[in-house]
Amino acid sequence: MTGALGSAPLRGLAVERQTLPALLELQAAASGDAPLLRIGGGAERTYADVCDVVARTAGMLANAGIRRGDRVAMMCENRPELLDLILGCAWLGAIAVPVNTALRGAQLFHVLDNSGARTIAVDSALLDVLGHAGRPAALEDVWALDGVPEQVPAGYRVSPPPEGADPVPPASVGPGDTLAILYTSGTTGPAKGVCCPHAQFYWWGMHVAEWLQIRSGDVLYTCLPLFHTNALNAFTQALVSGASYVIGPRFSASRFWSRAAEAGADVSYLLGAMVNILWAQPPSEADRAHSVRVALAPATSPRLIEPFRERFGTELVEGYGSTETNAAIGRRAGSRRIGGMGAVIDGFEALVVDEHDRPRPDGEAGELVLRHREPYAFATGYWRMPEKTVEAWRNLWFHTGDRVVRDPDGGFRFVDRLKDAIRRRGENISSFEVEQVLMEHRAVAAVAVFAVPSELSEDEVMAAVVAEEGMSLDPVEIMRHCEPRLAYFAIPRFLDMVDELPLTENGKIRKAALRERGVTPTTWDREAAGYELSR
Repeated sequence: MTGALGSAPLRGLAVERQTLPALLELQAAASGDAPLLRIGGGAERTYADVCDVVARTAGMLANAGIRRGDRVAMMCENRPELLDLILGCAWLGAIAVPVNTALRGAQLFHVLDNSGARTIAVDSALLDVLGHAGRPAALEDVWALDGVPEQVPAGYRVSPPPEGADPVPPASVGPGDTLAILYTSGTTGPAKGVCCPHAQFYWWGMHVAEWLQIRSGDVLYTCLPLFHTNALNAFTQALVSGASYVIGPRFSASRFWSRAAEAGADVSYLLGAMVNILWAQPPSEADRAHSVRVALAPATSPRLIEPFRERFGTELVEGYGSTETNAAIGRRAGSRRIGGMGAVIDGFEALVVDEHDRPRPDGEAGELVLRHREPYAFATGYWRMPEKTVEAWRNLWFHTGDRVVRDPDGGFRFVDRLKDAIRRRGENISSFEVEQVLMEHRAVAAVAVFAVPSELSEDEVMAAVVAEEGMSLDPVEIMRHCEPRLAYFAIPRFLDMVDELPLTENGKIRKAALRERGVTPTTWDREAAGYELSR
């Protein structure tokens, strides 16, 4: 093993110690007084503080009847209690289920029902959302993190989280034990719960820390939500590197750089759309009044890499990974640019294959498939969806569903997605789920949801809708129908009212034809119409 702290991240750790409890104990012993965590306006916690709080949170969970393997859901904005609960579950051997705060209705019910969570911790402002989703059979307790309001959903047992627990020793969890179930939207069905083991988080931390050249004492700043893998894995990057982890408020283009400066950030995290939004801001003194030397920025337009560095003084590092995989393709900060995504990282294997999993030659597009050589570096499957697990991991490779090209120099370039997933502002959207909600509208006879290009990179959501015979469709009415039933980012921006949808000979909708046609002069545009979604 190399030095536990210092310029090199924690490498060479025995596989049985690649668990969150082992990492927390190891680093607390190595540098207990060094700062590790700061969230919002909360007090700074040292490595020793975090280890103690996590042990006490695990004690609280145990006193509440949570046992090894039980699922505990959390639906709240970034706050100390959210990370405490995730890490407390890891310490106890329970399984954390962080839930996207934008989920509504049937989507939220599915996540809670599929996970079988016994307890959910929520922001009080989201209790009403929880009540409208319907109560899954396994859900017993609801903990309101910021106080129990006078009105609570009928049929729920709502209370503050238990307090005053003594610390408990860590459970004997293994590197392959599930730490968290992270739900990611499917392309043709309900969201899938990705079973993420302890060692997967360790390897995420190791590889991205090396990409970004994180050093002991660095400050890592994120404004991304902890219910996604990006922000969670930034914590493990700090943990294995002896760095500090600071979580700020949700992204604001006008305040991002000033907030990063306040945090003393050396490293940060951006999505491709965020890069575009920052670039579009008028120049200001804040552009250079910070110390962010590097940012992980997947899905960034290549044309912005160098101009962004010149204007803001921050190097953007691209890479490729997914909730199911790891930081498998990328490059180190300061290295020669290879391909749009980078090159395959040591410890992983990547192929570009055709529909029969036969390798495609360099320069020809095909599906990217991945596998790992380190134990438990990938997710272990989809929770309670064995057929989806077999489908995705067939022939012992994980099938990403992404169409890429491998160049002769070993770099990979992203082309598009094979199926109908839509990615908007960093969120994966299932066209199937959006279609199901639209079909609930009494005036909708048929619908197809698909991606069209966005001005900010990534996708915008568009729907082609056929009205029931003798009925008319009002775009504003459709928006109002969607708002209580869909996450705001999944609600279509564009609506096309059409007489019929293009079909194949087998009666399937030809979405390729719809995508090719895209936005037309008759398309209704929510933003152009000035319709603002409520959040």
